[in-house]
This record gives sequence, C-alpha cells and structure tokens, in this order.
Amino acid sequence: MRFEKIKPLGKRILVEKIELENKQTAGGIVLPDSVKSEKVVQGKVLAIGTDEKFEVKVGDEIIVGSFAGTEIEQGETKLILVKESDILAIVEK
Repeated sequence: MRFEKIKPLGKRILVEKIELENKQTAGGIVLPDSVKSEKVVQGKVLAIGTDEKFEVKVGDEIIVGSFAGTEIEQGETKLILVKESDILAIVEK
C-alpha cells in the first residue's frame, strides 16, 4: 500500500508500526496481546515533514515511546504521526 497522500507538516514524521513477533518469557511461555506491556514502539519512516533538517530519513527504522504521536489506521496498516522530538533512537542494522 502506498501512503503518498499523507504528507506530514513541520517537524512531524509518518511511521509505519512494525509488529514484532510473539513475545515470550525466559521460560518460553508466549504472552498474549492482552498481557504485553510495550514501553516503546518500533517503526519504519514512510515520510518526513516540510522542515529542511531531520536526523532521520525515509526507510530508517526508529523507536518511539508507546504513547507518542497520533495513531492512524489505513486498512490493516497501523501508522503513527510523531514529532521528531518523540524519536528515541534509530535502529542500526
């Protein structure tokens, strides 16, 4: 799916949430969604705002706080519109 119709303004960034695989305890017990307490969200940058200077670029994987930004759903895809200041880290591969 393409997200060309959403263009963030200012210092905002459009991020697609990356759903991590099943989480397990150290003993191997798989935790259901209702028990998971995620403190951060990992996502992929889809578009950046209209300001000229950003520390991230389209395609970067980033980590933001779980309550950061505004969540948007397009079909089954979960997007987040966050401010650049809400980004905690860039995931390096």
